[in-house]
Amino acid sequence: MNRALPYKTKQFFFVLIKLSIVIGAFYFIYNKVTSNPDLRFSDFVSILSKNRLFSLKNVSFLIVLSIFNWFFEIIKWQYLVDSVKKITFFEALKQSLGSLTASLLTPNRIGEYGAKALYYSSNYRKRILLLNFIGNVLQMSITVLFGVIAIYYFVTDYNIEFSPQKVVRFFLIIVIIFAFSVFGAKQKRFRIKGFSIKKIIEFIKNLPSKTKLLGFVFSLLRYLIFSFQFYFLLHIFNVDIFYMDAMVLISSLYLLASIIPSVFIFDVLIKGSVAVYIFSAYGVHEFTILSIVLLMWILNFVLPSLIGSFYVLTFKLPKNNAI
Repeated sequence: MNRALPYKTKQFFFVLIKLSIVIGAFYFIYNKVTSNPDLRFSDFVSILSKNRLFSLKNVSFLIVLSIFNWFFEIIKWQYLVDSVKKITFFEALKQSLGSLTASLLTPNRIGEYGAKALYYSSNYRKRILLLNFIGNVLQMSITVLFGVIAIYYFVTDYNIEFSPQKVVRFFLIIVIIFAFSVFGAKQKRFRIKGFSIKKIIEFIKNLPSKTKLLGFVFSLLRYLIFSFQFYFLLHIFNVDIFYMDAMVLISSLYLLASIIPSVFIFDVLIKGSVAVYIFSAYGVHEFTILSIVLLMWILNFVLPSLIGSFYVLTFKLPKNNAI
């Protein structure tokens, strides 16, 4: 015979889960900052002090760019959710930053889907999952759009040569991924529970055109902001490069990094290795580029997740849902 746990016991376990998420997120941040074998933290601090990064003007400008980056992400989420339920900017902020903190511990930040859905009663959760998916697809579409153009210019302008073995290996991986995707799409389990592929497509079609357009525009603005932030860091590190040349390298980096599946422990190493390869074509020192990748991560993930940890700790399930 099953017995329901006492209310206080449920509350205790709920608080324990929230604390575990926050502690795990802090450990994750510490691990990322200190575990890179190619960039010791002491060397990282040393190279920052030798450059002009610690000036109040530069730090303030970089933080402002990060604020605007997340401002447009929060606004995008608010507009997407408004299509099914009206929420305030503050509610969108809590959901965006809280889910960021929770998702840091999951592969490819997949935990963001479940974390955002928990803010809503059960009758909204399926649609919230889909809206979060749409928001990520919109952002990815911008990355792919800029990235494909950038890869073309990167290969042609820098005379990148590929060995036959590398080409064959690359296409073999693409074929395998495509085969598994097609196989998975044919399976009945390839769906969000209660939503078939047909219903998902219908849901997207039924979204107001204004919502989809604004989502695309906000995704574009975010991309322009954090790519310019990367360029500004290159400038601080005394890398003499024109903006358009930098955008070719930056956009190529973000496309390649976004299509490589990664577990959070190896995420910085993977992105750092891709960045070193891309920027080595321009002659940028690997230590410089690793420092910039780490700074981008700190500015756009660490700082927001620290704020998000507060919302994780103060999170409460909707009143009409049992824990």
